[in-house]
Amino acid sequence: MRFSLFIHMERWDDSISHEQHWNNLTELVQLAEAGGFTTVWTGEHHSMEYTVSPNPMVSLASLAAKTSTIRLGAGTIIAPFWNPVRAAGETALLDIISGGRAEIGVARGAYQFEFDRLAGGMSAKDGGSYLRELIPAMKKLWVGDYAHDGEHWSFPTSTSVPKPIQKPGPTVWVAARTAETHDFAVSQGCNVQVTPLMKDDTEVRDLKDRFDSAVANHPEVEKKPEIMVLRHTFVHSPEDPDGWIPGAEAVSRYYRTFSSWAFGKKVPDDGFLAPQPLETVKDRPEFELESLHRSAMIGTPEEITARLHSYEDMGYDEYSYWIDNSMSHEEKKASLQLFIDQVVPNFV
Repeated sequence: MRFSLFIHMERWDDSISHEQHWNNLTELVQLAEAGGFTTVWTGEHHSMEYTVSPNPMVSLASLAAKTSTIRLGAGTIIAPFWNPVRAAGETALLDIISGGRAEIGVARGAYQFEFDRLAGGMSAKDGGSYLRELIPAMKKLWVGDYAHDGEHWSFPTSTSVPKPIQKPGPTVWVAARTAETHDFAVSQGCNVQVTPLMKDDTEVRDLKDRFDSAVANHPEVEKKPEIMVLRHTFVHSPEDPDGWIPGAEAVSRYYRTFSSWAFGKKVPDDGFLAPQPLETVKDRPEFELESLHRSAMIGTPEEITARLHSYEDMGYDEYSYWIDNSMSHEEKKASLQLFIDQVVPNFV
């Protein structure tokens, strides 16, 4: 099983500039590359300070100049916000800039907040049909001339300019949860990204089962797709038995902020929204620190190694270390270094 880093600029207040946050992100990516991580993933989010990433292609192109071996993954672009011609061309340009290191993930989108601002208020739940139309069109544009007349986009004969270095194109990943999305991804020869969010490892198994069923349903796909699991990760020293608590508290803050953006009714203040107060989630057991300790990847190197071996035994090809968790840069750096020094060697 290989390892990747999933990362955004996290800005919880205005005490640290965007420039410093970018420098911190770059340092963590370079640390991951030196530590043997195969890929860095960064997604697409708009007008949210706690996940600063309006265009992953721009971030990844900059990282291409600051790295040499780590692959550069958009994880993920939001399908309804991207015309296929634009998606094909920008991904191909990233592939050129990086010397053939581009990967592209596609999702339907999650936050209604973003759809209200970039998609005329369409329901985020309707994004799946855009994903299913975008991916095959993008792949055909990488190959050569292609005209499209679909449900959401129509354009006359076009092609990807430039063409990607990787042939027939960069690896495409699909963010999947439902059996239907797994089936679509596999049918298109795409890899799959999954996240159990706040659920425990039973969900990790269930997501893998959906993927395996999709693979079994499509024996015509010559190259078996791969699957990646993404989890918030925090490693602490075994010398501190309570070291997991700060990690669980940080992940709690992250998910309570996610709830504010996804389900809250407050208007953000200059791109900031406060996390849901603890008292508003007191009846939701998944927010309890002990529950987060079990669900998120939080623990000593030995504890985390054991859980990752169980993921490896399930058949996961990649584990993505989700470093966004509301902790300071130095805390993140220390955790990542501990993971590199004491976890990664157990999987070489």
